[in-house]
Amino acid sequence: MIIDTVVYSFDPRNAPAARVDSGAILSFRTKDCFSDRIGSENQLINDLDLSLGMNPATGPVYVEGACPGDILRVDILDVVPAGRGVVCSIPGCGPLHDTAETRTRVLETENGFAEFNGVRFALDPMIGVIGCTPAEPIPTGWVGDHGGNLDCKLVKKGASLYCPVYVAGALFQLGDVHAVMGDCELCGTGLEIPAVVTVRLTLMKGRSIPYPVLETQEKWYTLAHAKTYDEAVTLTAGAMQQLLMQAYGWDATDAFLYLSLQGDVEICQACVPCSIDMILRCGVPKQPGRPLL
Repeated sequence: MIIDTVVYSFDPRNAPAARVDSGAILSFRTKDCFSDRIGSENQLINDLDLSLGMNPATGPVYVEGACPGDILRVDILDVVPAGRGVVCSIPGCGPLHDTAETRTRVLETENGFAEFNGVRFALDPMIGVIGCTPAEPIPTGWVGDHGGNLDCKLVKKGASLYCPVYVAGALFQLGDVHAVMGDCELCGTGLEIPAVVTVRLTLMKGRSIPYPVLETQEKWYTLAHAKTYDEAVTLTAGAMQQLLMQAYGWDATDAFLYLSLQGDVEICQACVPCSIDMILRCGVPKQPGRPLL
């Protein structure tokens, strides 16, 4: 099944683009964050009518049996970029904005590579916007406890994202694929590109989480957001502390000590100044036979 309905908000009033059972595998055809409206380097972000919003998502998908308080496990089976990508500087966005002009660069992608000013590098496609729909509407360009515009470069093929469910059916959606993006997304855009994303959606009953949790081949990560680093690191580390306590039976102090030994705090997005919150992830190594979820 291929889903291609595009929306600009995580909104419980959005009609489902499809209804599936737990365990379903389906593909999402996504637009880039500009809704595929930039066709040349002569077009600047200032020229776009952004009244609809940014970062469109494809969906939502209703998962039968999903109820508030459940977890939706999203196994990312493939992320296939299509065509060429766009990277733009945005007026007033990013720590170096006062040194840069507003500019658009269009990069061709071929055989898993792109080239920028003679520098060739491998693509590493990831999903920028992903999550279940919260009880109150949130634009797809914003991050929240539900997920949304997480801009975490580890949300890619081979990873699993665990999403809190807030409304009946979960109303899952995704979009804003980047063919490649560095941690922090300094200028506010990655290599924005349309794509086809294939996932498996599996419902988990009997557990709940306050924020998205990411599982990669090597680590477990909690993801959280806030206006400042101090707030965000407290939230993401605190979420990991709770996971460790629940999974391993440790008290808060032992979990805190372990995080100082094995925990890594990494930046997903921090293109400050920016209207979007800073997003951090806190990761710990996976232990054989001891999953955190």
